[in-house]
This record gives sequence, structure tokens and C-alpha cells, in this order.
Amino acid sequence: MMFYIKNIILIIILFLLTACNNSIINNMPIKIRKPAFAGQFYNSNKESLKVQIKKYLEKDGNNLNAENIMAIIVPHAGYDYSGQVAAASYKIIKNKNIKTVFLISNAHATHFNGIAIDDSNIWETPLGKVEVDKEKNADLLSYLNSYGQYNSEAHTSDHVLEVQIPFLQTVLPEGFKIVPILFGNNGKDDYKKLATGLSKILTVDDLIVISSDMSHYPSYADANIIDKKTLDIIKEKNIIKLDDHIRVNEGIIPNEETLLCGIDAVKTVMELSNLLNWQMDILKYANSGDTDFGDKNNVVGYGALAFFEKINNNKELSAEQQNELLEIAKRTVKSYILNNTIPVFKINDKRLNIKEGAFVTLHKNGQLRGCIGQIIPNEDPLWKVVQNMAIEAASQDPRFKPLNKDELNEIDYEVSVLSSPQKISDWRNIELGRHGVIIKNGWHSGVFLPQVAEETNWDLKTFLEELSSQKAGLPPDSYKDKDTEIFTFTAQVIK
Repeated sequence: MMFYIKNIILIIILFLLTACNNSIINNMPIKIRKPAFAGQFYNSNKESLKVQIKKYLEKDGNNLNAENIMAIIVPHAGYDYSGQVAAASYKIIKNKNIKTVFLISNAHATHFNGIAIDDSNIWETPLGKVEVDKEKNADLLSYLNSYGQYNSEAHTSDHVLEVQIPFLQTVLPEGFKIVPILFGNNGKDDYKKLATGLSKILTVDDLIVISSDMSHYPSYADANIIDKKTLDIIKEKNIIKLDDHIRVNEGIIPNEETLLCGIDAVKTVMELSNLLNWQMDILKYANSGDTDFGDKNNVVGYGALAFFEKINNNKELSAEQQNELLEIAKRTVKSYILNNTIPVFKINDKRLNIKEGAFVTLHKNGQLRGCIGQIIPNEDPLWKVVQNMAIEAASQDPRFKPLNKDELNEIDYEVSVLSSPQKISDWRNIELGRHGVIIKNGWHSGVFLPQVAEETNWDLKTFLEELSSQKAGLPPDSYKDKDTEIFTFTAQVIK
């Protein structure tokens, strides 16, 4: 009897273990790309590596302040040689809210055709583990067609992407993912295919890291001349000129291997920059001869560059962008009133991700039914401000009861996107119908949108008296008080 019971227990244990193993198999085993070059190109000790990178970041004097960094170019030599140059690029993305990093270079250790995307689940360094973005992997491959392939072997024995990850782990908040990409033996225009694919899937939360050293083994003096010319051409975003520059210099440098060992990766970001109208700055240049132990007769060049998007905050919204904001407001109100839920939107449009103020106004049968807004931008992008204000206008305007579900089909939506308020010294400079106005005196303040003047047909005096008394709770003529501050702004009104 005891033997029978023991056998039953053993069978149950084996069943449970088998069930666990099947679960792992069904979910596919976790594939980890272990560090292959720790202790060679960078420190293998976690604490020493932290100190090493921190020293580079603190020493770098670069002060580029561009919010919309889309891509950087960094070298990939041993940290003792190129770490200080790499730090110039990594410093400008420190603490940025980046969710996915596309790591791109040319393969240095293996030969294959096309573009190799790593299908590991995790990359590991002495500083910890970073998850591979499997969803972005699949999205990118769908655009590359036959030119792209999963090829982990190409990544296993190559250092060019691995050396970037400890820097990323140091400067970015935890939780970012990576997409490792290597060019193999490529056709002339394969970089265009990758650039086009990336342009389809990039979001404001993504970053491209191009890994490439510059000239290999010229003299110190020659490297400084040729590499700086290379950097200038990259800044021009002129790929044809870059090819000509490389061809002209092929025979000039003794034992010259290449002017850019990540050439297809560099061309990819140049092509993207032309497609998406990015701007570029050269952050730093040095070569191995600048280090204490570098040989000035045979050097390798290193460049740090940044590509960023310069957005005009005052740029008018397109018809498509206007419709998207109205749809966000409408869907949010309906979801909130019907189900007490807030819908999730994935907004990639750069213009709609600018930090701007906005009002959402609700009308029912031509009558005001709610209007609340945020004048001063905070950390939320425009589309999120519209979503938040739509909820507030529908449920928190103190002048009205919260919207109920029976009213939803009778509501008209209006979104006002605001410029930054500017203080004025004379109320007579206000242009009715063009300017929204904020009036402030002590703890009292009030605001009218530009369209209020058109809707009421008030003259300037009446407009300011109503603003002072009705909205700010001040005496009607307080707009003339020397202690009263007046600010104006404009609005793009979307109905």
C-alpha cells in the first residue's frame, strides 16, 4: 500500500514537472545573447564598468540641448580608445524616455547576404539584461521582405553592437528594448530599403544608434583632415558626395581599410534624415592618437553625431491632424461616459506629440455644455492634453452637471490648440477675434479664448470687463489696474 502511494506521488510530481516543461516549450525557450567581448573592449567587472562610463560622461563637455533626438552615431572601438567620443552622443540622450533602440552597423565578423536581425530574447552585459523588442523585429521584417532575415549567428561573434549596450544601460531609464541589426554583403541600395522600413515604424519613443568607426590606420594628421571632411559630408546628408569622397581617398591612405566601417548604417541614417527632414550636429571628433597610448603613425578615427527633429511649435495643424484630435476627444468622452474607461491611443505624429496647451469645448444644440483647458504646457504631449481636457469638460466643469449617456449623440466637439501666452503692457494692443486673453491679479485669474469675442460680438471694453468680473472675480475695470497682468495667446480652433 505504501509503495502504491509513493508511486502515485511520483507520478503526480512527474506530471507537474512535465506540465511546466511543456509550458516553457509552448512559450518558446528564452534565448539570451551573452556578453562576448566584456574584458576585451570594455570592463567585465560591473562596478568598474559603471565607474568607467560615468567618468566619460562627466568629462564630456557637449551641451547640445535638442529634445527630439532621433538618432546618434557612435564609435565601437575599445572604451579606452573611443569611450570618450561615444560619451558625447550618449550624454545628450541621458534620462530620455526611450522605449526602443535600433542598433545598426555593418557586420565585422561574419559574411552573409542581406540584413540580419537578431531573434534573441535578451542581450546581457555586466550591467544586466536588456530585452529585444520582438514586435518591432517582426514589423521591420515585414517591410524588408527578402532583404531581411533572422540571423542570430551573425550577432553572436560581433562586438560592434554589444559595446553600445552598457552605455545605453547607464544613460536610459530601465525598461527600454533593443532591435539589433547588422548589414552583411549588401547590394548598392540595401540601406535605402532599411531606411524606408524604419521610416514606417519609428515612433517618438524610438532611437537609432549607428555604430561606426571612421578612417582606419592613416597618420594622425591625415585622419584629422579626411575624417573631418567625412563628418561635414554626413552633415550635408549627401550620400552621393560621401561615396565620391570615399572613392577619392581609397588610394591616398597607406594600408587604408575604410573611411567608415559602418558605411551602410551611416547611409541608412542619412537617408532617413532626408526622408524625415532631420537636422544634424557634429558633437565630437578624436582618434586613437589622442589617447595616452595611441600610435600617431597609424590611427583609427572616431566621430559622435546627433540627428534631431526640429519642430515648429507654431506650425498649423493639417486637416488630418485636426481630425485626429477631434476623434481623440470624441472617442474619449464616449468611452468615459459609457464605460468609465479611458481609451488608449498610439499617436506617432510628431506634431501631435509637442508639449502644448489646449482647450476642449462641448456644445449641445448650439449651447455651451462644457469647456475646460490647460493653458501652460506640462509634460504631456498635445494629444494627451486634448484627451485629459475632454474628460474634464464632460465631467468636471463646475457650471454644468456631468454629461450623461443620453446626451452623447447631441454633442459637438471643439478643440483649441494654444500658443504660449505672452505678457503685454497695454490692453489696447489686444486684437479681438485673434487673441485669447488671460487676466491675473493676485490670486484671481481668468481666461477667454479668442472665439469668445466672435461668439458674443462684444467690443474690447465689454470683452475685458466680462473677463475681469465673470471669469476672474475682479471688479469690471480691473484690467486697467497697474497691478493686473495681461497675457495674450492665439489658438487654432478645430470644429
